[in-house]
Amino acid sequence: MFRLFIMMVLLPTNIVVGQKQTAQTPQLSTEEIIRRFAAAESQNKIARNNYTFTQDFDIRTIGMGGQVTGEYHRVSDIVYDDRGARVEKITYFPASSLTEIGITPEDMKDLAGVQPFALTLEDLPKYQIDYAGKERVDELNTYTFDVKPRKFIEGERYFQGRIWVDDQDLQVVKAVGQAVPQVKDQAFPHFESYRENIDGKYWFPTYVYADDDLIFKRGPVVHIKMVVRYTKYKKFTTNIRMVNEGEAATDESATPDKKAAKPGEKPPRRP
Repeated sequence: MFRLFIMMVLLPTNIVVGQKQTAQTPQLSTEEIIRRFAAAESQNKIARNNYTFTQDFDIRTIGMGGQVTGEYHRVSDIVYDDRGARVEKITYFPASSLTEIGITPEDMKDLAGVQPFALTLEDLPKYQIDYAGKERVDELNTYTFDVKPRKFIEGERYFQGRIWVDDQDLQVVKAVGQAVPQVKDQAFPHFESYRENIDGKYWFPTYVYADDDLIFKRGPVVHIKMVVRYTKYKKFTTNIRMVNEGEAATDESATPDKKAAKPGEKPPRRP
């Protein structure tokens, strides 16, 4: 991730770390649970491309005494232009004060792909997924799975870590891990990603957090904190369904509707 020369704020109080329970075999087969949550991931990813939202990406380097030594902060609205094309409208982007690291194309690719959605139905063949047991996360009972890529293909980014799947809706509600592989002299942080229920039927990412030491092949270890917040989700109504990030629609009368869940609001148990 960040090249030496990267992502910062405290974890919200409404997010509770899961308490581990004894591992047991799920009632559904492991293969069926995996198939269902991956199908839900695909649906969530497609649906999110029909929403506008605000993306707040903030990363800070932290010195020996805990002081902030540099910051990269970028706030943008993911919206549609008057031709229906999906675009990023930057609303706040002061000059970066980072001196120890720099943001790379791989970082931005992870921000758009690995961190929000890692395991869609289309991605399943790329991964080895092992059932790890059950845990309770906040008010949800979940299945847990350990995930790692089967092999690396040059130019592609992958997720490696653990995911938590709601045992009722079979939706991914939490992921903890790292984007891989390492690239040249870059280093990538371990992160935690959380979801919330939007409009009663989708589970979209709302919060990504990292507090990690970046260990570079050459150069010093750099302590970073990163927070990414996704807020103000609003459905985009159009005659053309957006199916891929960046694809264009043609309905110029398209307008956002429906109110998104309030930031920091505890996700409902299910629709």
